[in-house]
Amino acid sequence: MSDIYKKSVELHERLRGKTEITNKMDVNSKEDLSLLYSPGVAEPCLEIQRNPERAYDLTIKNNTIAVITNGTAVLGLGDIGALASLPVMEGKAMLFKKFADVNAFPICIDCNDSNQLIDTIRRISPVFGGINLEDIKAPESFIVEEALQDLGIPVFHDDQHGTAIVTLAALINAAKVVGKPINDLKVVINGAGAAGIAIAKLLRCFHIDSELCVSVKQLIVADSKGAIHRFRGDLNKAKTELIKYSNFDDVDGGIHDIIKGADVFIGVSKGGILSKEDIQNMADNPIIFAMANPEPEIMPEEAFAGGAAIMGTGRSDFPNQINNVLAFPGIFKGALKARAKTISTEMKLAAAYAIATSVENPTKDMVIPSALDTSLAQRVADAVEQAVYDEIKLEEEIKAEEAKLDYD
Repeated sequence: MSDIYKKSVELHERLRGKTEITNKMDVNSKEDLSLLYSPGVAEPCLEIQRNPERAYDLTIKNNTIAVITNGTAVLGLGDIGALASLPVMEGKAMLFKKFADVNAFPICIDCNDSNQLIDTIRRISPVFGGINLEDIKAPESFIVEEALQDLGIPVFHDDQHGTAIVTLAALINAAKVVGKPINDLKVVINGAGAAGIAIAKLLRCFHIDSELCVSVKQLIVADSKGAIHRFRGDLNKAKTELIKYSNFDDVDGGIHDIIKGADVFIGVSKGGILSKEDIQNMADNPIIFAMANPEPEIMPEEAFAGGAAIMGTGRSDFPNQINNVLAFPGIFKGALKARAKTISTEMKLAAAYAIATSVENPTKDMVIPSALDTSLAQRVADAVEQAVYDEIKLEEEIKAEEAKLDYD
């Protein structure tokens, strides 16, 4: 066991849990007890019964997130089960509080059936102002997230969208550094799971109508069997959807073939798959985001030896750590403030640009803010909150115009 893993176990053993619940007020008298509990608490209950929105004013719902998993796709560990995933969910809850002052509960559900998982989340959802889905394997992660969009609170699978948002932010700045317009980039993504598909959608503006969206020129996504194209007969529903907005020329071959001539490589699957020769075969000044953990698809020194202009990984011991903590605290903070019902694509794009513009002068070694930047969450939250208000305003304008046409 390496030193960092040994120290982590020792720290967890000492802490016995990374978060705890504290009271906002002491109970020191009978009057306190009467107001906070029986009999006084009856009236807040009735207030909420009469108007459910009052739960946001009278309970923890206004600033509380559920971090939910079933432990089927944890970090680089895979399907380790609900109980074993608890340290990761606790860590996520800790980061919500640290960076956004949002309360979060780790909830690990021992269930691999999508329908049962959906039903369980529905049943516990009244407590929370939002649901952060985490470490649920694909394609179940897509099914669960999509089915819960009618809850009336934001439901956000961070492995998909958090990764995509931070990747887009890093690419916005990396493209500036190498002097290539985003809409002229050829991008190869290795990994067609939750993260890879979400990144692809955001980079190709699939089903997106927003002035913030700028689509890359070409995109090819590969899985363990190679490039995804129309003539493969082994694609699931999610991968079949990819064909609508990627690999229009039906390029075939493995990752070593399709990376040739690419401007950008984004890895969200398996470590150690690239060599410096692969980087040499890319376009001039290539951008490499090797985000497999704990081993990147290629180590930075080898990538630079092959001619990489910019290198990002998911690791904190190298520059340009592409880490979801840059996104999810601020996204939920803004969504809670605006009482958003969902996390829309416009909100995701607003978050990505807020992250990107937080780096005033991007360089080779800083295309993304530090994961420890405690001021970033508020900037992201402000951008996300404004995006919600902009959407509401647009919807009102559309309704007003439709009403006018009906009247005329």
